[in-house]
Amino acid sequence: MQAMQFLVEIIFDLFLMVVLLRFWLQAAKADFYNPMSQFVVKATSFAVNPLRKIIPGFGGFDMASLLLAYLVAVAKISVIMLMFYGGWSAAPVFVSAFMTVIKEGLNLLFWVLIIRALLSWVSQGYNPIEAVFHQLTEPMLRPIRKVIPPLGGLDLSILVLIIGLQFLQILLMDFIG
Repeated sequence: MQAMQFLVEIIFDLFLMVVLLRFWLQAAKADFYNPMSQFVVKATSFAVNPLRKIIPGFGGFDMASLLLAYLVAVAKISVIMLMFYGGWSAAPVFVSAFMTVIKEGLNLLFWVLIIRALLSWVSQGYNPIEAVFHQLTEPMLRPIRKVIPPLGGLDLSILVLIIGLQFLQILLMDFIG
């Protein structure tokens, strides 16, 4: 039973991360002609485009993608509750879905930072994925670099942001319970 629950959760979580990545790409005004950005747009446009007809953007943010992320989280929690716990209750589903979106957004940021750090060690020349990850994370890393400049060519800003991110996740989990 745990294997099936894992499979259901991972399928929903992966799609949720792609939807959140689409929102983040648009919020960061990343290059949408990049192959990775094109994949994200193509993988989510079947669901985002119909929502855009109903939900307009607001302040430069793609509210349709954010709503889709919430709906995916609601579907994930609902399916898990129905399949494995034998019931469904509205209030826990909607609250848990909100927390799931936040948790997956923080997980997405964590993995983008880890992949960016690894790519910086091994990539040679231009790498389109590294370029997009740079566009996504640089606004968060720049203020850290002002406080902690690179030491002897070693940039600790990613490590500081990852530690701060982990602290925030633990704090949220302690707060929520």
